[in-house]
Amino acid sequence: MAELTDDQIIDALNGMIAAINPIIDVLSQTDVTGLRAKSFQAGPVDDSIFRRVEHLAAKAVDLTALPGTKSWSELSMAERAQWWVNRIGSLNTIGVAFPNIFGIWARRLPITTVLGFVNQAMVLVAIAREYRVTDRARQIELIASVLGARELTLTKLTAIPDAEPVEAKRKSLIRATWDIARTLQGGLSEMGKRPQPAKPLRWLSNIPVVGAPFNYVGERLALSRAVKAGRAWIVAHPDSIDHSPAGSPTPVDLGSAVEAKAKGKTRVEKPDSPDRDEV
Repeated sequence: MAELTDDQIIDALNGMIAAINPIIDVLSQTDVTGLRAKSFQAGPVDDSIFRRVEHLAAKAVDLTALPGTKSWSELSMAERAQWWVNRIGSLNTIGVAFPNIFGIWARRLPITTVLGFVNQAMVLVAIAREYRVTDRARQIELIASVLGARELTLTKLTAIPDAEPVEAKRKSLIRATWDIARTLQGGLSEMGKRPQPAKPLRWLSNIPVVGAPFNYVGERLALSRAVKAGRAWIVAHPDSIDHSPAGSPTPVDLGSAVEAKAKGKTRVEKPDSPDRDEV
């Protein structure tokens, strides 16, 4: 099967990221109950039972460190990025592993390949945003490098507008990913280039019914490798970081942070001091 061209890869990832961004916006900004905002309160507004219960509920939500809570505001940039891996990535991986309850028959369908690719892409976009890699062209280059082993340099890109949140959740993301798998030739082979579970775990995942837990472990480890590669890509491409007035990580800062982490010297900085934050 013919390999996808760079233009085909760019168009496909452009559409996928346009669908992923509003989903991340919903997860990070929606506060229907108002409990995230109330997590900043030191105590209940008054002594009524309702307010006391509300305060307890807000503190329970705060324990999850959801975006918009007091705990989230106290996380470093690196810790916020890791939150997406631990919470959203781990949850999505359950969906990736589920088809493997059917064992080797799941390999005959592209659903595992597609879901695995989407899971890793969504987490990569989320952590890229936390590290201020917000330009669509740079996000495409990041995903193409980490998940497709394709090094791209985009000098000009017409970004597809982000989908409406409801539309994105209902069908846009599915449609964008299946465009790669069904509309574009070689789509599945490109998705298969992403970090994969180790071979022993892939073999064990072929066992019907009990294969799903092995696939979950394998996919979770594969996601960790994808995230590590994504962070390394950002370190190697400091120009991809949005240099806002508040300041951004510099090449030296980012490299030193990774080196410090490798030596076991983990630094926790306030999120308003990203120039000293670790990746």
